[in-house]
This record gives sequence, C-alpha cells and structure tokens, in this order.
Amino acid sequence: MKESPEDKAFRAEVRAWLAEHLNGEFAHAKGLGGPGREHEAFEIRAEWERHMAAHGWTCVGWPVEHGGRGATVEQQVIFHEEYALADAPARVNHIGENLLGPTIIAFGTEEQKKRFLPPIVAATELWCQGYSEPNAGSDLANVQTRAVLDGDVWKVSGQKVWTSLALESDWCFVVCRSEPGSSRHHGLSYLLVPMKQDGVEIRPIIQITGTSEFNEVFFDDAVTDAANIVGAPGEGWKIAMATLGFERGVATLGQQVGFRREFEGVAELARKTGAIDDPLLRDRLTRSYIELEAMRLNAVRIMEGVAAGAPGPESSISKLVWGTWHRDLGEIAMEVLGAAGMIAQGEPYDLDDWQRLFLFTRSDTIYAGSNEIQRNIISERVLGLPREARP
Repeated sequence: MKESPEDKAFRAEVRAWLAEHLNGEFAHAKGLGGPGREHEAFEIRAEWERHMAAHGWTCVGWPVEHGGRGATVEQQVIFHEEYALADAPARVNHIGENLLGPTIIAFGTEEQKKRFLPPIVAATELWCQGYSEPNAGSDLANVQTRAVLDGDVWKVSGQKVWTSLALESDWCFVVCRSEPGSSRHHGLSYLLVPMKQDGVEIRPIIQITGTSEFNEVFFDDAVTDAANIVGAPGEGWKIAMATLGFERGVATLGQQVGFRREFEGVAELARKTGAIDDPLLRDRLTRSYIELEAMRLNAVRIMEGVAAGAPGPESSISKLVWGTWHRDLGEIAMEVLGAAGMIAQGEPYDLDDWQRLFLFTRSDTIYAGSNEIQRNIISERVLGLPREARP
C-alpha cells in the first residue's frame, strides 16, 4: 500500500524519535519483555513507558481531547511497525492503553474519563483485567465473583485467575455478578477496582517457564466507589464484549511487536545454525511469515471496523489465529535447536529465550479463550451454524 506524504512524515518522526531515545539509560532496555518474559526489567520498562508519555508517544490512536495524538489507523500501524523495527521493549501499559482506555472513552462517564484517562496516558497507573475465574475461563458468562452495592461503595468478593501482571497493577477492571439469582450473561456489571487495599490478595502462579506473569486474585469485600461502574448495573456483558473487541484490534498490533521480533530471532537462529538449509524448515518459516503478515492485515481490518463504530466478525478469529501461530513458532524454534533444545542452560532451571518461548506458548491456545471455545463462538455466533449439542 502506497503511503501518503503525511504517513511518510509520521513514519520518519516515529523512527527518528525512537533512534534518538533508545540510547543512554534506555539502550539496554532493547528487546526486553514480551510473552513469557514480562518479568524482565519491569522497572526500567515502566520508566521507559513514562518517558514515552512525557514526549507524547503513548495512546497515539486516542482522540486528542483525551490525551492521544488522534493517529489514523494507518499511522497506528506505522507506529507499531517502527516500534518493532527499533527493537523497543515490550510495553507495560498495554492493558490500560489498549483495553480499558478505549472502553472508558466509548462507555464511561465524563467524570470517569477525567479521573482514569490522564494517568493511563501518563503511564502512572497500570491496569490488569479481572475476567477469568476457576470455573469461568473461556466460558466468561459463568463468572461468580459478586458485587454488592452498599451505600456509596461496591463490595466485591470472589476469585479471579490468570490475571496478567496483577502484582504490578494499581487497578483492575472486574466483571462480576451484581444481581443475586442472575445467571449467564444477565446481571453482570463492569467495575473499576483499586488493587492496593486490604480486601485484595494476589498469589503469583509459577508457570512451566519458572516465571509468574499470571496470578490468582482474591477479593474479600474489596471496595470501590459506587461511581466506578462502567455502564449501568447489569450491562457488564455488553461492556466486557466491547473491551474484547478493542483487545483484538489495536491491542493485537501492539502484541505483534513482540511476535515479529521473536520470528526474526528464530529466522536468524536458523541461519546461524544452518537449519535454514532444510527445505522443510524453510517452508515452515515462510508459512509463519505469511501468517504473521495476515494477522497484521486482519488487525488493520478490525481497527477500521472499530473506527467505523463496531468491530466486524473478523475480530472473532483473531485470538484463534494468533494463539495457534505463536504456539507453532515455539515448535519451529525447538526444531531449529534440535536435541540441544532439550537441555537447560544451567541450574536449577535456567532456560534460554527459545526454550521459554516454546514452553510459554503452550498456554496461548488456552488462555483468553481456548481454541475449542473460539471455534464454537465463530461457528455458532458468527457463521450462524447449529449449536453444538450440550447436556
């Protein structure tokens, strides 16, 4: 696609800024973080995020009146491409900037916009997502965490699980059941809950990689102001689905910053080890590259749908596609390493980047909606096929 003069100028501006600022104190932050590596140098990455904010490079796609740059869809794509090319560190403000922020812009009150959007733009308040529960993972409508309105506060009790970066987060947007006796999609509310309080307990989950990006979060009469509800009571399902639409649009482009970096690393490893001479491996790498480009183009389609008012049906395939692609990339990395990939780098459990990629990506087809559930959603709700038989 031919870029307009405005887009060329924007690309040059992004590239020049990153080249100038990913130096000095931030030079060693290059390439840090990403899936399975969110524990890496979190403080320096958070400082980098605040540095970006001070120079106007967070929330580039947000409207100007809410602190963003009002970047077009094409410019947002350019920003993420240049960010990847610069090998800049994985973002720590992803959930606030790409999920919660757009949700508040679309559905929040003016008071909520004034309170919550500026700290997201400034990267001074970090967010996590309170969706999944032990019995409500892919089946989100089965959430049982309860919220009771008590005077001028909501009291929240229950358990969330697989909560990314909960230990580092200041706030959590929580889908909970606010109408006693309700079931499934009905009677849910979408609350904004502070994490730094006595009623919140966070327990890290040690994963197969030895790291703990994911956490269990227990709410025991945790409180939040009555005004910290997005939408009306009982509209939680609608708001939650809107957030997922944003997650599978702009947020996917941000996620692909890390994906592209990992792909290029695997390809370079194949060249260094000579594995690239295997025609079957070259074919897998070629297919992986084509699929990565297809994911980028699909994310652009989703973003265009969001800009037009609502994401289209293409958003439904996003999670299924990227989860499978990322898992397959981990398998390609192990194929490139060969037998050496089965040996830890040191005691007691020292993994290299490719071993960690392989192990972590086993989870990609499970969390945020398992492949099986995603296929059911696509077939039944998007394609209109007959429902799967249920007990």
